[in-house]
Amino acid sequence: QVQLVESGGGEVQAGGSLRLSCAASGRTNSNYAMGWFRQAPGKEREFVATISWSGGTTYYADSVKGRFTISRDNAKNTGYLQMNSLKPEDTAVYYCAAAPLVSNKVEGYDVWGQGTQVTVSS
Repeated sequence: QVQLVESGGGEVQAGGSLRLSCAASGRTNSNYAMGWFRQAPGKEREFVATISWSGGTTYYADSVKGRFTISRDNAKNTGYLQMNSLKPEDTAVYYCAAAPLVSNKVEGYDVWGQGTQVTVSS
């Protein structure tokens, strides 16, 4: 089983940038896709981005396409979410997750981190 820990959240003004990290430990020798989701207060958890084990396949939610970039460094067992041109509506708790295959569905992932808060002020 893989364990995931997110970091890099914080507060930033609109138009700013943040880079989230997701450190994996445990059975990291098994191939897994990594995804990022977010959940704002009173809303359901929503898909942000996903990346395959090789990094050759990525998918993004329309709301973040062109602003966010997902990547991973398997040698460091770490995934990243670079977030640029942040908007107040990006404010949420961001979660990384692991899955056997890339997916944009919450139910596609069986391991989740604890989340990191991102707050974008106007």
